[in-house]
Amino acid sequence: MSSISNPPLHPSILLLNPNSSESMTLGILEAAEKMHLPQRIHLSAYTAPPSSPRSINDGSDLELSTEVVYNDIKSKTLLSAHDAILVACFSVHPLVKALSSLSTNNKPIITGIFESSILTCLSLLSPTGKWGIVTTGQFWEFHLTSGVNSFLGITDPHASNAKFAGVESTGLNASDFHGGVSQEEIRHRLREATRRLLRKGNIECVVMGCAGMAGLEEIIREVAQEEYGEKGKEVCVVDGVRAGVSVLEQAVRSRRAFRGVGG
Repeated sequence: MSSISNPPLHPSILLLNPNSSESMTLGILEAAEKMHLPQRIHLSAYTAPPSSPRSINDGSDLELSTEVVYNDIKSKTLLSAHDAILVACFSVHPLVKALSSLSTNNKPIITGIFESSILTCLSLLSPTGKWGIVTTGQFWEFHLTSGVNSFLGITDPHASNAKFAGVESTGLNASDFHGGVSQEEIRHRLREATRRLLRKGNIECVVMGCAGMAGLEEIIREVAQEEYGEKGKEVCVVDGVRAGVSVLEQAVRSRRAFRGVGG
C-alpha cells in the first residue's frame, strides 16, 4: 500500500488497480501525483492479488478480476478507511457495481476511470464539439461504445450520439504499454488510432482509454496539431486516472457540503 499523508479532513481516495501488475499501479499513482494535489487530498493505492489477470483484455478478464478483488476486499477495512474508491480500469467494470453493494449510505463513493472520463469530457466540450476514445484491443471498441451509450441513457443500439465520435483501438494490450512492446511500436499504433479518431471531425477531447496509457499524452497532442494545425493545441487529452481523482474529490467535498462534514 502506497500513500501520501495529509490531514484526515482532506478527501481520502483509494486508487484501485483491478489487475495484478505492480508496474501498472505505479503508473496510476504517477499519473495522479502529476496533478500536484498532495496538500489537498490523501491518495493510496491497491493492486489486485496475483490470481487476478496481469492485463484486462476481454470480458473474461473483467469477470475474473471482479471476483478476485471483491473477495479480497470484502473482508478488509479498505472500504471504511476511504471517502472514495476509483476503479482504475478503463471499462464498464463490474467491480464498480459490486463494491457499491458493500458501501453503506454511499460511503465510500465508488466510480471508475471510464465513467469519470465521460463526465469530464462533457464538461469540456463546446456546443458543437465532439469527443472520442483511443484504446487498446478491438474487443474494447464495442464494449466501450455500448458503455458510453448506457451511461448516457441511450437505450437504442442504433441511435446516434452527436457528441460521441466513437472508439479507435491500437490493437495492443494494456500490459504492452509497460514493457511488452517497443516504444516505437506503441508510438506508431497510438498515433494511427488517434489520427483515425481526429479525422472524424471537430474532436475537442481525446480520452486515453487505458490506464496503461498514462504519460503518453504528448503523442496524442502531436497528432492533433498535425491534423488540425494551430487548433490542435486546443484539443484536450483526458487521462482517466486524473479525471477520476478530480471527479471524486469534488464528489466527496459536495457530499460533505450538502450532508455536513461527517457525511
